[in-house]
Amino acid sequence: MKPDITRPSVLRELLGRHGFTLKKQLGQNFLIDSHALDSIVDAADIHADTSVIEIGPGAGVLTTRLAERAARVLAVEKDDSLRPVLEEVLSGTDNVTLLFADALEVSLEDWVGQHWGEVKRLVVAANLPYYITTPLLFHILESNLPVSDMVILVQKEVADRLLAKPGGKDYGVLTVMAQWRAEVQRVVNVSANCFLPPPTVESSVVRLAVRSQPPYPLQREAALRKVVRAAFGMRRKTLDNALAGGLSLSKSAVTHLLACAQIDGKRRGETLDLQEFARLANAFVENGVQ
Repeated sequence: MKPDITRPSVLRELLGRHGFTLKKQLGQNFLIDSHALDSIVDAADIHADTSVIEIGPGAGVLTTRLAERAARVLAVEKDDSLRPVLEEVLSGTDNVTLLFADALEVSLEDWVGQHWGEVKRLVVAANLPYYITTPLLFHILESNLPVSDMVILVQKEVADRLLAKPGGKDYGVLTVMAQWRAEVQRVVNVSANCFLPPPTVESSVVRLAVRSQPPYPLQREAALRKVVRAAFGMRRKTLDNALAGGLSLSKSAVTHLLACAQIDGKRRGETLDLQEFARLANAFVENGVQ
């Protein structure tokens, strides 16, 4: 039987034996709480026909649980100094492939196509450090990977932003674009003492069930991204001023576009819901605004 690396003393001994030191700049806090680990695996609804991409396996604590249920796991780790740790932890586990690369720089869809071919069901699981959360979410959601679900462990404040409603302080670009691509659900909050070492913030497990179709009619998603970023670029300004300034448009042009979308320009961007943002983006496309 392998040592239980959810025990802090065992994990410390393992890391120390391989001369591994935690790198603060990579946000390395290893989740070791069994309940939280199981909540990730359960939320991902992993079965024998599920293929999993794990971003940031760390010491392999979650990886071993994923491998017990999944058909196969690709574990993508940026820190090559974790190689001997992961190779020891995963020895004898024949359905895990280790890829030492930056998940933001590698083409995961190409890797899946070349090594796995067609997959029945693909899930992404990740314990994401703060600095990479937003870019990685967009990297996955905007890729051609046939992902059905993402289950991620993030800082609680990031989870609050992902789940925010229009009008709140947490509602922003991340909220709109994530909710456009997926239905977002908080699975469980995770306290700092569930990690080694404990971070200075609380965390949450969040599930993103990727939509097979957009929630509302949309002619071009690039137009939606452009409009959303401009609307939130100057949060204290009214929508008409934010769009004019953010997109270098005349006030009269913006007034016309807002009228086409049936949106009051004196509102602020954070009050618009997904449907209203889609109407506004469509107005831009229909009026030939690039």
